[in-house]
Amino acid sequence: MKKQLFAAIAAAAMLLTSCGSVPITGRKQLNLVSDSEVLQSSLAQYNSFMKTATISTEQVPSAQVERVGKKIAAATETYLKANGAADEVKNFSWEFHLVKSDEVNAWCMPGGKIVVYEGLMKLVSSDDELAVVLGHEVAHAVAKHSNERMSQQILAQYGAQALGAATSGKSAAVQQVAQQVYGLGANYAVVLPFSRKHESEADYMGLVLMMMAGYNPEVAVPFWQKMAAASTTKVPEFMSTHPSDEKRIAAIKKAIPEIEKKYAQYIPKKATTTTTTSKKKTTTTSKKKTTTKKKATAKKK
Repeated sequence: MKKQLFAAIAAAAMLLTSCGSVPITGRKQLNLVSDSEVLQSSLAQYNSFMKTATISTEQVPSAQVERVGKKIAAATETYLKANGAADEVKNFSWEFHLVKSDEVNAWCMPGGKIVVYEGLMKLVSSDDELAVVLGHEVAHAVAKHSNERMSQQILAQYGAQALGAATSGKSAAVQQVAQQVYGLGANYAVVLPFSRKHESEADYMGLVLMMMAGYNPEVAVPFWQKMAAASTTKVPEFMSTHPSDEKRIAAIKKAIPEIEKKYAQYIPKKATTTTTTSKKKTTTTSKKKTTTKKKATAKKK
């Protein structure tokens, strides 16, 4: 009995000291797995996927994915550095790839590894709309939702009493849990959907990050409406664990004014191009022609 009580107390103490917080939202999260362990377990699977995937040959959308993604990543790092949280992404190595597939999907792995499928790009009509997707995926990476999922899985799998043993030799436990979190062995390491809590958080954070990168967050509402309309028969994997379309869109509508006000100082100022038009005043001088009528005097003969 005493051993069980001691184990429970030790586990509780470990949980209290293993809590982190998500940048921007400040939500407390369980973090039993270090960044290095998560990156090690995910990077190998990501590389395996990239070796088997067919990289898109469509140059314009591929360049668009990389351009918008890197811009959001840079804005994210600038914000974190300004708020003393640069260490959150110090081990990140951002990559943004477009792969050949008709699937309407995009996903993120730890360390900033983000993949977009060609099928999703068919619904994207502007950089702003793409920023909605990539901001959402960058948010997953920055919020370290994969770390949190693995930590929750370890806790659920090993239980409070065995938690100490599981985390003392974490390499084996992490590798085993990674098999479940990343869905290895099925679909070439495609990340399994996050929870609805994580997805809603990524929606909110994504709006903040895309706005900081200079994109218009207000396009998120019509974009998700378009996504919802396109998924009347089958829900895309990208949206499978999100709240209902109505709730999601309502939450985004509510969040946008708050975000624009709260993070106004981080919105990049748009360069204003002043076009000076020199108007030359043309003075038209009308010369009045004075016609002098010479009166011819007829000489009488």
